[in-house]
Amino acid sequence: PPRLNNMAKQTGRHEVEPWDPAVCLALIDQLWAVRRSMLANAERLAPWLKGLAAGRVPSAINLAHYLALRQVDFRPLQAQLSWLGISSLGRSETHVLANLDKALGILHLLAGKPWQSLTSDEPVGSRRGPALLRQHATALLGEAPQNRGVRVMVTLPSESASDPRLIEDLVAAGMDVARINCAHDTATQWRAMARHVRRASRQAGRPVRILKDLGGPKVRTGPVASAQGVVKLKPQRDAIGRVTKPARLAVRPPGSLAVPATADAVLSVDTDWFGALEVGARVELRDARDDRRHLTVVERHEDCAVLESVHTVYITEQSLMSLRPRHGRPFETAVADLPIAQGQLHLQRGDVLHLVADGVGHDALPARGGAPAKPATIACTLPEALLQARKGHRIWFDDGRIGGVVRQRVRGRLVIEITQARLAGEKLAADKGINLPDTPMQTPALTPKDLEDLPVVTKLADLVGLSFCQSAQDVQALQAHLGQLQAQHLGIVLKIETQRAFEHLPEMLLAAMSGPVAGVMIARGDLAVECGYERMAEVQEETLWLCE
Repeated sequence: PPRLNNMAKQTGRHEVEPWDPAVCLALIDQLWAVRRSMLANAERLAPWLKGLAAGRVPSAINLAHYLALRQVDFRPLQAQLSWLGISSLGRSETHVLANLDKALGILHLLAGKPWQSLTSDEPVGSRRGPALLRQHATALLGEAPQNRGVRVMVTLPSESASDPRLIEDLVAAGMDVARINCAHDTATQWRAMARHVRRASRQAGRPVRILKDLGGPKVRTGPVASAQGVVKLKPQRDAIGRVTKPARLAVRPPGSLAVPATADAVLSVDTDWFGALEVGARVELRDARDDRRHLTVVERHEDCAVLESVHTVYITEQSLMSLRPRHGRPFETAVADLPIAQGQLHLQRGDVLHLVADGVGHDALPARGGAPAKPATIACTLPEALLQARKGHRIWFDDGRIGGVVRQRVRGRLVIEITQARLAGEKLAADKGINLPDTPMQTPALTPKDLEDLPVVTKLADLVGLSFCQSAQDVQALQAHLGQLQAQHLGIVLKIETQRAFEHLPEMLLAAMSGPVAGVMIARGDLAVECGYERMAEVQEETLWLCE
């Protein structure tokens, strides 16, 4: 905004006094125009106000006024109001029209014009607005503790289903809301968690609410072929490379469950081969790197034996261990019970990845005999995404660690060029999130699994989290199902985790107001991937303002 003192010096004109009637009258005209747009927007949204819960109409009208205010860039107007020492209309989310009317009243007095109170038009005032906000937060989350103004919500781990002491400790530490994620664990575990929370709440003598998040249509990567299991035996050495502690491998016959505490790894071997082991015997093998290695039997028990090596050894299912007993001919055994390594795809910039509807993913295969190389493939858990994505759409994997662009859609699969990855490449495993920020996903927020889970959820929870909601229809669908289950009293928490959800937030808020209790959760991980990390602070603030 121009600084009037500087302008006066530069132009030679007299400085305009802040209370100049002409200045005040110009601002009055601008504010009246803003006010008329607010009232008109409330009229336009009148159909949305029908059927709202008792007491919610004033809040809905206030939201309509706020939306009208934010449709124009009123920063120049704010600067002029601040220069006059009048409210700049900032921080007025809970009482938008009342705040504007106060500014109008002061301007009328400064300009010497009569002013008549317009409180009859104002749905909420400067006191009632903030009070309603606190009232609604209390209805959703319960009373705030005396020592802090916020509530603490904790997502319960799987272990809490079998460890009530864990939940007791969380409640003692200040947990106010226990969140159970229905995308994980089972209904039996959810019931156990809820039971432990209720018991711990009674013992603590204070309420602890339960939020159960429905899984929703989360797009994730499918299974990846397991990598070959490898056991690495590595002795400990001092600073100059001398072995201070040999590597120790335990071997046992099939069916034995023995696990020596001092062993670095345990493998199963042939029964007869195990029977020939004795202390001091030498075992030889070629390891996975084709290096000749030998181990010495240092312990022999009925159900296991321990071998030591002073060299690093890599053992796979292809490794054959040869025993040289003191008496008799050497003979071999295969090894079993190697740990299964999680399958992963290794992706670098410029690689091609096929996203398919189902199947087990695998790494790219090299070309053979003049045939083209087979690209890496991986499935997604929501095949509908393959039908809605288009050429040029961006795609992100694993919370944005790996990025790509859809180059084409061929026979129900997406051909993706990897464009974002570290120079050394990235690993992509199963059950990792997939985000398609450019793809307008039309999938309903309630999945068939969510509908199966709802009868259990409504019996256990105080709040229901609606994951990946993107429209008023999603909110209304959940409300309808809660009504069918006689659970319309439960609070609804809208999880904002996509760009489309952020864009449609006003209509979802109005839809949520038809129920008694509602709130919003900003899922910053998915939302940052969708909107871009550089916009996350802005998007979060916009969301909070709308909610207020």
